[in-house]
Amino acid sequence: MAVIASAKVKTFPEQWSGEISSGKHRFITDKPESIGGQDKGPAPYDFICSGLISCTMITLRMYAKHKEFDLGEFTVEAFFNANKEGKEWIERRLSFVEPLSDEMHQKVLDICQKTPVTKTLLRSVEINTSIL
Repeated sequence: MAVIASAKVKTFPEQWSGEISSGKHRFITDKPESIGGQDKGPAPYDFICSGLISCTMITLRMYAKHKEFDLGEFTVEAFFNANKEGKEWIERRLSFVEPLSDEMHQKVLDICQKTPVTKTLLRSVEINTSIL
């Protein structure tokens, strides 16, 4: 077993706010004002989307470097959706400044399905909880 990531959150006095630490990095988490938060930072599902899109960007750039081509500047967005029936899904959208060839377009879509975070989310994750 190997730990590949870790994070800790410490509560703030405000209702939904906290400081997340991960290694030497610090983030604020909160809920939107519309549901009682102060919107000081991303909400939990925003962090899921952030993990997915950052992994997508890094994986695509690593692939391009390995294959010695330039994808140019691009953006990746993710939107976490849920419906009344309880179905959840993520819409991921990529946009490239320079148009991709048809072949590269398909290759990018294939790579996106193979990023580590994509694979984790697609197979789901076991979560073991304990109280210390």
